[in-house]
Amino acid sequence: MRASGRIGIVGAGLSGAVIGRELAEAGHQVEIFDAREHIAGNCHTERDEGTGVMIHVYGPHIFHTDDREVWDYVNSFQTFMPYKNRVKATSRDQVFSLPVNLHTINQFFGKTFRPDEARTFIEEQADTSIEDPKTFEEQALRFVGKDLYEAFFQGYTQKQWGCSPTDLPASILKRLPVRFNYDDNYFAHKYQGMPENGYTDMIGRILDHPNINVSLKTRFVRAQKDDFAHVFYSGSLDGYLDHEFGPLGYRTLDFERFEYDGDYQGCAVMNYGDVSVPYTRITEHKHFSPWEEHKGSVCYREFSRECGPEDIPYYPIRLVKDKEQLAQYVERASRETAITFVGRLGTYRYLDMDVTIREALDTARLYLARKAENASMPVFLHSPI
Repeated sequence: MRASGRIGIVGAGLSGAVIGRELAEAGHQVEIFDAREHIAGNCHTERDEGTGVMIHVYGPHIFHTDDREVWDYVNSFQTFMPYKNRVKATSRDQVFSLPVNLHTINQFFGKTFRPDEARTFIEEQADTSIEDPKTFEEQALRFVGKDLYEAFFQGYTQKQWGCSPTDLPASILKRLPVRFNYDDNYFAHKYQGMPENGYTDMIGRILDHPNINVSLKTRFVRAQKDDFAHVFYSGSLDGYLDHEFGPLGYRTLDFERFEYDGDYQGCAVMNYGDVSVPYTRITEHKHFSPWEEHKGSVCYREFSRECGPEDIPYYPIRLVKDKEQLAQYVERASRETAITFVGRLGTYRYLDMDVTIREALDTARLYLARKAENASMPVFLHSPI
């Protein structure tokens, strides 16, 4: 017997919290389940007792968006402080700015180019024989040429994805810009910032509603679905279906934490492009809160590897094999009723935080509209395929 009004939500991260809040405000009773001992999922932040530094426990999360409604939404639950992500990269015993910009180009090649000169120079470096790049490597060679590719993209990508850049699709590199000015802000979005008291505090405020009950350290099982009028599932799609077609491919991250008395690297993120360095980057967490002052510092060396059954999945790989499996899971999931798969794990897509929130808002609003029309809710609002 399906419950008439209760909503079940799996996952107390961004997707689950936003959907839960919207439906709770509309009068629904919402039960949220999360297997972890804390809310906020991979966005979880906490104060380090020794240094007072706000730690991004599962790696840095930097908020950036052009979506004004989403920006206003997060600011209604937390004050977002100004923050620009200015990434540095160590390569060949030098430190450069990323994304590749005019300063990077001039420093790397020992030049003093003006923007138009740099543009012409990079076009000369590019492999114009590659007319339709299919792989990451082909895209890079066509985009920036051999030297910049080998210094900043080849080794880093091999470490991050655990395979040759020749095995990755060209689309991955399209996220990385080249600028012919001195702008070293990694993102180009209109709204950028960090929550003053961390993401966990923000998500806690979103979840703070009398119609919402959160059960931590509690796994949701499929047999519970009939206890609810509808379930929104932000856990892994293949996990919900008991890995019927085998596990989908993910990369996971290991963090080697260390402390430093002072300022370790002078920036929040330092990439390491050389394949001889086993980690992909070092993050220094006090620099994610530049409005605070801390003498001590907490840093993470970040290592990427294949995700095992007991690991936390971070990045969907989405190579040909994974897409074939994914199609089987999507077809199987489409036969389910009274459930909608949401978020990064539920739809097996890489999603920035602002997109996650946008899709969660849209999902909740569609549910309310469909309910008013006595119509069913789709299994996927955004197809994983």
